[in-house]
Amino acid sequence: MSGRVCDSGVLMPVDEAIRHLLDQAPPPPPVQRVGLGQGLARVLAADILCPMNLPAWDNSAMDGYALRAADLPVDGGCLALAGRIAAGDEPGELLQAGQVVRIFTGAPLPPGADTVVPQESCRVDGERVWLPSVNSGDHVRKEGEELRRGDRLLEAGTRLRAQELGLLAAAGVGQVDVYRPLQVGLLSSGDELREPGEPLAPGQIYNSNRHSLAALLRGWGVEVHDFGVMPDQLLASRQALRLAAAECDVLITSGGVSVGEEDHLKHAIEALGSIDLWRLAIQPGKPLAFGDVEGKPWIGLPGNPSAALITALIVVRPFLFRAQGMGDVLPVPVPLQVPAGFDWLKRNRRRQYLRARLVAGIDGQLCVELHPQQSSAMLTAACWADGLAVVEREALVHKHDRVLYLPFASLMH
Repeated sequence: MSGRVCDSGVLMPVDEAIRHLLDQAPPPPPVQRVGLGQGLARVLAADILCPMNLPAWDNSAMDGYALRAADLPVDGGCLALAGRIAAGDEPGELLQAGQVVRIFTGAPLPPGADTVVPQESCRVDGERVWLPSVNSGDHVRKEGEELRRGDRLLEAGTRLRAQELGLLAAAGVGQVDVYRPLQVGLLSSGDELREPGEPLAPGQIYNSNRHSLAALLRGWGVEVHDFGVMPDQLLASRQALRLAAAECDVLITSGGVSVGEEDHLKHAIEALGSIDLWRLAIQPGKPLAFGDVEGKPWIGLPGNPSAALITALIVVRPFLFRAQGMGDVLPVPVPLQVPAGFDWLKRNRRRQYLRARLVAGIDGQLCVELHPQQSSAMLTAACWADGLAVVEREALVHKHDRVLYLPFASLMH
């Protein structure tokens, strides 16, 4: 059992906290083999090599006419129509000099043909077809031009999306080795919390974090086990945490981690494992806890709804992606840099993630607009926004300065 409290007045930079978490991420879950129908959002456990050439043979990229480019005069001319090949047909016999065949998109080129002319550029006159001048290879998908047999199709650590599943299917790969979905236990802390629909007594609030965090986690491809609200009692908290640790790979709690709050959650964690309390240079948010419960990683998020949401998006997301076996865990591979449509003239010791959205400025160019309410306790701004504008520590922003912008679409999936 060990722990420390980072309460010296020094705030831990956000990037340092992320690196620290990634260094302590657990190994990915066990490997399973699944069909493509069960592969969405799963993470590949091994590289996949392409088992065939893509395309497997030369084929037409257009509906039109296939020919040998050398048979056509420089300014175009007429050639004899010698047949028809549709998608799914065999390529047929060798194309003779001076001949064309009617061909459809995806159909194999007949032997000898090297070019396709779109049908709208041609004129048919009985058994002959007039074609314009061409360049050899026009509108032909060459065998292996996308991938060659033995090329790496997808690499380990790739999270499968619709396009990766389509590529696997195109290469004839019907099953893949993926990691079992990460099992995440979600718990809330606080006697003041009630579920939506229940009556509220004085001093009570509805538990919004339980629902926003669960939805966020599911969007990241993990399986959420909701263990509800831990009452403000040491024994009950220990029992809830022990049960969650027995069933899950990672535990996440919200509330009860600020320095100076009641210590029941901290004592429960310390009794079952270890705890570090950090004060991050992030706004909204600041208190974050990390440790383990009976050997399972645990992250304690702040209780304010916007603080919990944004801390999860920025700090927890990379950790969970690494724990799922993913290779690329950055918040956004290339954050957008967009002109500010606002002035932000308040220096802050913390990096600020402001609820914002992209709008068209007077000149028609996109710029970042802020919601007027940036409270860590309110979710209205996050619902209005479509992303986060980043203001670095001690920085000032003037209108038209470029700021980093993180779209929610890149953070929530």
